Amino acid sequence: MYILIILLPLLGSLSAGLLGRKIGIKGSQFITITTLLLSSLFMSIAFYEICICGSPVYINLGSWIDSEFLVISWEFIFDQLTVSLGLAVLYCSTLIHIYTIDYLSSDPHNQRFFSYLSAFTFGMLVLISGGNYFVMFVGWELIGVVSYLLINFYFTRIQANKAAILAFTMNRQGDMLLSIGFFALIALFSSLNYSTIFSLAPYMNETAITIIALLLFGGASAKSAQIPLHSWLPGSMEAPTPVSALLHAATLVTAGIYLLLRSSPILEYSPTALLVITLVGATTAFFAATSGLVQNDLKRIIAFSTISQLGYMVMAVGLSQYNVALFHTVNHAFFKALLFLSAGAVIHSFNDEQDVRKMGGLIKFLPFIYSVMIVGTLSLLATPFLSGFYSKDLILELAYGKYKFSGMYAYLLGSITAGLTAFYSFRLISLVFLSSPNGNKNSYLNSHESNISIILPLIILSLFSIFFGYLFSDMFVGIGSDFFGNSLFIHPNNINLVEAEYSLNLFIKLLPTILSFLGAIIGLILYNQTPYILNIFNEYSIIKNLYRFFNGKYYFDVIYNNYIFSNGFKFGYLISKQIDRGVIELLGPHGLSSLFNSFSLNISKLDTGLITTYALYFTISLLFLISVVFSNYLFDLQSFNDFIRLMILLTFTLYVSQRKEKIN
Repeated sequence: MYILIILLPLLGSLSAGLLGRKIGIKGSQFITITTLLLSSLFMSIAFYEICICGSPVYINLGSWIDSEFLVISWEFIFDQLTVSLGLAVLYCSTLIHIYTIDYLSSDPHNQRFFSYLSAFTFGMLVLISGGNYFVMFVGWELIGVVSYLLINFYFTRIQANKAAILAFTMNRQGDMLLSIGFFALIALFSSLNYSTIFSLAPYMNETAITIIALLLFGGASAKSAQIPLHSWLPGSMEAPTPVSALLHAATLVTAGIYLLLRSSPILEYSPTALLVITLVGATTAFFAATSGLVQNDLKRIIAFSTISQLGYMVMAVGLSQYNVALFHTVNHAFFKALLFLSAGAVIHSFNDEQDVRKMGGLIKFLPFIYSVMIVGTLSLLATPFLSGFYSKDLILELAYGKYKFSGMYAYLLGSITAGLTAFYSFRLISLVFLSSPNGNKNSYLNSHESNISIILPLIILSLFSIFFGYLFSDMFVGIGSDFFGNSLFIHPNNINLVEAEYSLNLFIKLLPTILSFLGAIIGLILYNQTPYILNIFNEYSIIKNLYRFFNGKYYFDVIYNNYIFSNGFKFGYLISKQIDRGVIELLGPHGLSSLFNSFSLNISKLDTGLITTYALYFTISLLFLISVVFSNYLFDLQSFNDFIRLMILLTFTLYVSQRKEKIN
């Protein structure tokens, strides 16, 4: 059963991809969705057996690498961490497959799209169930390749090509760091097995552990879009909306979080790495929230929200609260998938328009989509008693409960980010649904509620966004809960859940909620009731400069393109011309062949056919032989000078004889 959980999406992908013409569009949709439904059912059974009954499963399929110093097997582990994240991956993936039936009904490449989606799900399942770092890396690279194919699904569009290349190349930077981290693990532990590494980590040099932890975090930063490797995620919105929902809610971006969670026994013995992770996560959350304030593309606003929430998860990892980070990852998967799919439904029914400034008044045309989008937005804002509330606010309370610089930094930026998130979320709601109509008349006339294949996933995701946090909070993050067993490790010195739960001032607990409600009210007022206030702000130059700065995403792209990439291209061109084609060819095959050729030509010129010249060669050779034999005497200073005079005379004689031959 456990192997079928992984293999069923692969079988569905191969069926739709290789047999798509034989079985048709309906057949591809039926097979891929059926395999995912079965896989989801088996994962639910696994959740009961492993998480409720507490019996993890280990599967070894055979040896992969068996050398004298390194043994790696095809092994899979299904523990509480794997199954908890696997549930979110499979449930969201299945619902997105069902949603895609209607969303891409007019696309001629349905089979290819469904094949890619199922292949991506298979890669994510391999990643989270791998029993060692190498098997995990197989899934890691597989989702990287398939994400390139999905983002570039509309491959005839230049912008889609650019977005896919950016996503792939930026993720390669993280993969490079991750690969170096694996080599460091091999050098330090002589193994890549989880059990071996995690059991030996407490006894290793802290500096070495810190270096490994930072390298692993470098790989996670690229996949989970942390500063400075975040630029690819907003651009990947060029893909169809189901891709955005799948990649940026439950799968691709959570791969980096999973890597950090799985590596918790390593991170816990490196305070330096935890500090860096906390600071980067908090900074990323604030950066993405401020950038999302001024975006006008419907999907990009939600994409920056994704980056911001990923910052919260990374922040929780840096605070050593791995169970809370996982809980927020699962909650976020449901309400962010709901937001993306709702946005896709709006775009689909509004003539593929994505600019929120060209919408408005859609509450009367799309009341159901408005309702589910409000549910997703309120859950994102951590509204009390919705799913996001049970994890997002807890992260901030745990940050303050650290009573350290890193914790205070995370709490302050996280609280401000909560207010900003509420502001741009309700800015989106106001501009799309509540404000006066600003779009094309034909778009409004053609607007309509979606079919059942779109409505059903949205209803199910809404229920998860409302109830999942309430039902599972005590299990995931409750005091004294042993739900995760040995799958996550928190050092006793870093446990502060009781402190955060009972010792904090009530104002500290309520501040993020207060800022969220304040941001939501300001967003509603500015963009719905009194939009002329925004025109007053435009008169101030500092407001304009801030708008440009945030809209330019802190000019990260400008810095990359104008200073890093351009200089990198120039340096690469210099290496290609001066070193590759210069030094290497001069010393390499081309240079050696030219040297031998010119040397042989010069030697051949000595063959003149004149006896006198040959007699001279014999004489010089004889003198050279004598000089070698009697070298002990020649290297006496006086004798050596005489020898030099003799060689000069012979050389002059040889030159004169050659000149005479040329004249004759």
